[in-house]
Amino acid sequence: MKRRDMLLSGGAALLGCSIFPWGVGQAANPSRQKVLYFTRSAGFQHSVVARHGDALSFSEVEFTKLCARQNIEVVCTKDGRIFDGDLEQFAAFAFYTSGDLTKPVQGRDEPPMTLEGKKRFFAAVAAGKGFIGFHAATDSFHSQGDRVSDYVAMIGGEFLTHGRPQEAVQRVVSPKFPGVEGLGESFKMKDEWYAQKNFAKDLHVILVQETAGMVDDCYQRPPFPATWARQHGQGRVFYTSMGHFEEVWTSATFQQIVLGGLAWALRRVDADVTPNIDRVTPQANVLKA
Repeated sequence: MKRRDMLLSGGAALLGCSIFPWGVGQAANPSRQKVLYFTRSAGFQHSVVARHGDALSFSEVEFTKLCARQNIEVVCTKDGRIFDGDLEQFAAFAFYTSGDLTKPVQGRDEPPMTLEGKKRFFAAVAAGKGFIGFHAATDSFHSQGDRVSDYVAMIGGEFLTHGRPQEAVQRVVSPKFPGVEGLGESFKMKDEWYAQKNFAKDLHVILVQETAGMVDDCYQRPPFPATWARQHGQGRVFYTSMGHFEEVWTSATFQQIVLGGLAWALRRVDADVTPNIDRVTPQANVLKA
């Protein structure tokens, strides 16, 4: 693996400094943990994960800085061969990916995951590792026909399409989940909002995509999950559809939500993740109004 494919977050001066907005259930002075941030794009490559020369991408830098404040070490890579190595060193995996990650991409020096590495990744999450998905992570390992892929079943939903970037309402339906406390009943943000499908039946929905007032045909449907959590075997899975733009990554709201989901996935805090999808988004899988 190339040296530029890794960044171990430092920030010793920030150790012990917490910006978590909650207190109940939070571990005091949590021990240092390591997270793998995997940003390989076998489909569309977003600007926030695009590297220029030897420099890390925008989101790699921002995620590493964010985690450093919480005594979390981040390893950033686009090299899929990492899943053939020592996965025990990681407490969680964070994905901002697209496409079939086992396939090579012409013109990109990003070795794909091996089939064995893919199996090892799934096994690690099911055995108790955390998983955090950003934005395009649901645009990876797509389902074929009516059969939902193992990856989609794990992450909890699947990218369908998106319309033009626009300001839209995110409704808070799990106000006690770490990271959303204090956000009120709803908030607005401008992003590229994903229209998704194949939602898992056991999702604990945290934020709902309110579709009323949104432009473009793909949003003319009932409200659907936008940020959620679920148990996958022994592992904790957290996903948010936000994160297309650089300004989203630097927003306090997004960072607060990410830190909450990360803390839960890393077992630093606990939360009630009883499935609520049927109650808060009963028509989640209805694709047209």
